[in-house]
Amino acid sequence: MEERLQKVLAQAGVASRRACEELIKEGKVKVNGKVVTQLGTKINPVKDKVEVAGKKLAAREEKVYLLLYKPVGYLSSVKDPKKRRTVMDLIKDVNERVYPVGRLDHDTEGLLLLTNDGELTYALTHPKHEVDKTYLAWVEGIPSAQKLEELRQGVNLEDGPTAPARVKLLDKQQDHALLEIVIHEGRNRQVRRMCEHIGHPVTALHRSRLGFLTLEGLGKGKYRYLAGKEIKQLKILAGIMKEQDKKTRRKTEGNVEKISRNVRK
Repeated sequence: MEERLQKVLAQAGVASRRACEELIKEGKVKVNGKVVTQLGTKINPVKDKVEVAGKKLAAREEKVYLLLYKPVGYLSSVKDPKKRRTVMDLIKDVNERVYPVGRLDHDTEGLLLLTNDGELTYALTHPKHEVDKTYLAWVEGIPSAQKLEELRQGVNLEDGPTAPARVKLLDKQQDHALLEIVIHEGRNRQVRRMCEHIGHPVTALHRSRLGFLTLEGLGKGKYRYLAGKEIKQLKILAGIMKEQDKKTRRKTEGNVEKISRNVRK
């Protein structure tokens, strides 16, 4: 993606954007070995080589956005001192260094994003942006209507009360129940602790959705690159990009089927 030269310089910490414009007009900036003095010049910050006053500008790493179906038994981290398996063991043929967005427990499976976009990572993991995370939780016993309402209203955990959640009882058997729980916080083992608080410990946990993103088309341990449209919608959802109108956010929920899957085997 091409960007204005002065913006690239400013984002690289050369100087303020206005000062970078002066550097360009003074002929102190080269792109691919040629002096550039036109302020409207656009460059590819990943591919083009830029020099400022004879010093090379470090090339910007291309942003990468991956959606992974994390299996049980993998840590949501880049490496582990105990040499246990991490989600990075599942990522192949990706040159850029990516990081998990938030965490899924070792014993939890499901949707996990990985990226090198620090701004998006911060926005998605900060509770103020209220990006929904949907979990399917198999729990011991059959929670009563009163217990489910406790989860909806928020429960008091050792690190404080949880925000209200959306909770549905999807299925029940003799001694187990399947709950759908939607939260926007990201505390450590939060869903497990919430269910344990009401007396119904989790026996298996699966994150099925993050915002409008789902695992449709992916097998366990597989991943794919997000499509450009998905990235844009994700940034809108996280509050990084402004919406064109109020309909944009509502449309994100209904557009998943129309977005290119481009599944990575």
